[in-house]
Order: sequence, then C-alpha cells, then structure tokens
Amino acid sequence: MIVDERMRTYINSLDRGNTPALEELEQYALAERVPVIRKEMQSFMKMLLAVKRPERILEVGTAIGFSTLLMCEYGPPDLTIVTIENYEKRIPIAKENFRKAGREKQITLLEGDAGEILERLEGDFDFIFMDAAKGQYINWLPHILPLMHCGSVLVSDNVLQEGDIIESHYLVERRNRTIYKRMREYLYELTHNPSLVTSILPLGDGVTVSVKQE
Repeated sequence: MIVDERMRTYINSLDRGNTPALEELEQYALAERVPVIRKEMQSFMKMLLAVKRPERILEVGTAIGFSTLLMCEYGPPDLTIVTIENYEKRIPIAKENFRKAGREKQITLLEGDAGEILERLEGDFDFIFMDAAKGQYINWLPHILPLMHCGSVLVSDNVLQEGDIIESHYLVERRNRTIYKRMREYLYELTHNPSLVTSILPLGDGVTVSVKQE
C-alpha cells in the first residue's frame, strides 16, 4: 500500500461520484473482477481533463471501456478518443458499453497488439492515457513520443506496483521481477528524457504525468 488506507478512505469519501451509468459500469467491473481505475484516479483524471481540455485522446488499454467513457463524460463535448485493446473477450463488452452510452461516434476502438498498432499510428494527441500491460510501457514509449506535440500530456497508471518499485530486486517475487525492472527503466526514462517534464505521484497504485516540451 502506497498511501495509508485511512487517508485514502477519507479522500475518497469526499468524491462526488460519477454519472449513474458510470457508477453502474464500475459496479459491474468490480463484480466481474475487471480492473478499472481507482476512485482517487478517477477524480485525478477528471481534474486533468478540466485543466487540459483535450480534443484528441489516445488510450492504451480499453478493458470494458470504463475509463474511456469517463473521459468522454468529463472531457470537452467535441473530444474524440482512440482506444486500443488486445483482450478479445473484453472487446465486444466495451463496444456494447460504448453503444449503450451513445458514444460510438466519439470512440474508435483499435483491436490488437498495442505495440504493433502504436508503431503504425499516425497524427498526434493532446492527451495519452497508458493503462495496459505494465511491463510493456518501456517498449511502447518510443512509439508514444512521436504521437505527442508540445504541450501533450502523457498519464501512466499503476507505476509504483503497490510499493514494490522501491524494494530491492531480491525482495520482489521472482515472477514480478521482469515487470519491476522494466517499470524502473520506464520511470527513469520519463524523468530523464529531455523532451518531457514528469511528476511521479503516490496516487492509487502510482501515476506519472508527463508533459511534452519543445
């Protein structure tokens, strides 16, 4: 745990919640054990959307579309989202959720391996949200950077791995060591890349916010 549980509970108690449709979708996700962004991350995303007012968003990791629809709901009315998902069982659920929400015209769902899709993706985005396979963040970054213009914001979720990121390599479970190593490399690259200004926040399971510079 990164933040004291009592503090997290108190902060979340102040949250005003989401629309009934989003609340229902979140409850479905929790019941079906589908990972969705945590309450504190939802509040943070809504704040970032209010500040940045992005017109074009890229999301890596759709799942069942909860965060996609949250960004549609709390972003500008004319925003469009390109979202990428590789897990075949969740793709039709996400599509149905987009249809039910009446957001199909705003959302383009690209199906397949994120690395391959990012490599051939064109254009640029005002706001990019990374929330997929954590061990792949470092591999995707070279494809992400060309999709950002000056002032673009890159938000990466779940970067502190429940606090494991600060532990010695030998104290991390063997099955998690590859992700641990790659995430440390990713955080180093974000904070040392001269084209980015990055802040690492102990929010939820850890989040980075990076802004592209000239």
